Amino acid sequence: MKSKTSNNLYYVCSLMEFIGRETKNKRCDIVNLLGEETIRHILEYADVFHSEQIAAVADRFIEEYKIEKGLFDNVENCKYNVPDYWSIGAVYQRLIESVCKVDLVLTLIEVYNSWISVYIDDYNIAVYYMTPQYIKVCYEQGEILE
Repeated sequence: MKSKTSNNLYYVCSLMEFIGRETKNKRCDIVNLLGEETIRHILEYADVFHSEQIAAVADRFIEEYKIEKGLFDNVENCKYNVPDYWSIGAVYQRLIESVCKVDLVLTLIEVYNSWISVYIDDYNIAVYYMTPQYIKVCYEQGEILE
């Protein structure tokens, strides 16, 4: 059974994915626009936010932070089955937890702004589909391993 913190992180990561898809922005841009303080707030109250539809929560943050439409559309560009936002949220949640040493939110910001985010968000190469251990080792090694 997952801990409350783990479940909340899963929700935060899924919300980042949802907002990114809605606004056609890279996920790192969403994380950076919201910032550390807001992400901490979402993480702390994720169980409350989760009681609402994720689209309604996303709309509030999009409006409050004036997140404009971008040009990044990894869903439209996907040639195969598109993973849902919960699945991608789980990939990020597991990676963040596995590499976190001190602060979960700072690790989240670091991971979303790292090189591996480009690979996780490219649904045509299916890194998101690899095992959590493989993704963690790639992240730590700084490259996709063969």
